[in-house]
Amino acid sequence: MIPLPRLGVLIALAGLAACAPAPSALPAAPVAAGSSIAVQTVPVALNPEAPDQAAIGGFVYAGGLQLSSSDTSRFHGLSDLAVTAQGRLTAISDEGDLIEGQLVFEDDRLAGFTAVTLQPLSGLDGQPLPNKAMSDAEGLAILESGDRLVSFERQSRIWLYPADGGAPRPVPAPEADFPLNGGLEALTADPERGADAYVAGGEESGQTWLCRLAMACVEGPKVAKGPEFGLVALRRLPGDQTAYLLRAWDPLRGNRIVLSIMAQGGEVARMEMARPLTVDNFEGVDFVPRPDGGYRIYILSDDNFSASQRTLLLAFDWTP
Repeated sequence: MIPLPRLGVLIALAGLAACAPAPSALPAAPVAAGSSIAVQTVPVALNPEAPDQAAIGGFVYAGGLQLSSSDTSRFHGLSDLAVTAQGRLTAISDEGDLIEGQLVFEDDRLAGFTAVTLQPLSGLDGQPLPNKAMSDAEGLAILESGDRLVSFERQSRIWLYPADGGAPRPVPAPEADFPLNGGLEALTADPERGADAYVAGGEESGQTWLCRLAMACVEGPKVAKGPEFGLVALRRLPGDQTAYLLRAWDPLRGNRIVLSIMAQGGEVARMEMARPLTVDNFEGVDFVPRPDGGYRIYILSDDNFSASQRTLLLAFDWTP
């Protein structure tokens, strides 16, 4: 029998436990997924404290979604994306997965994500990447040929995944000493320099490199940024313009995001996001040309497999 004073303590503790937040639904370790998964979407406002806010300067909000999947614990850590004019989305993850699906629009606003598949990226031997040291995919670029380039942190490298399938092969990557978790975050195709040209960027340094499939990488511009910001994504735009996505975090202010669009003469446009806007660990950006001469911009957040973070996909329309 439990003594009465102790019984009272246990009853009190049980009451506290009943009021406590539910534990995270994330499993202790990732589990595999089949090819096809269902993705649940929840619309998010640009500013939850001011739901009518429709723009950040010249960047007009075109809808946003919180993404999740109850089919697999691997639908997390999404770190870069590419979107076609038809709304076909490709993303990569920190666990070395390739995610593809179709965006859904209502009245030209982002409204859903369907027909989603999730497959592991393969290694040079054609088998799934074996561990976190090898699988930390961070940057994604799709060349005119349809071949995909993926940059990896931890074991810094860039691999080409052929458009017609098959095992990847290494391609030129910057020869630099990168921090373990601050390396090749940013990657983009550079079609104005050539069909095989691409640009890579280092997160902590902000240094970029100009690369081609058949030539060694050479240093390009260094991004002007505060020391608290990291370069997490970039995209080359027509007219020798470059978009840089910068991210900072601290425990008091949380995540802060800057999207800076640069041309030869200086900064063309700038979008800054911080609380109370809907902001998280955004690491991916893509620009899709629109018939009116503007762009639909997508930014994607990496939830780090954490229950305290979210996978967010936000869309903005911007006309230069």
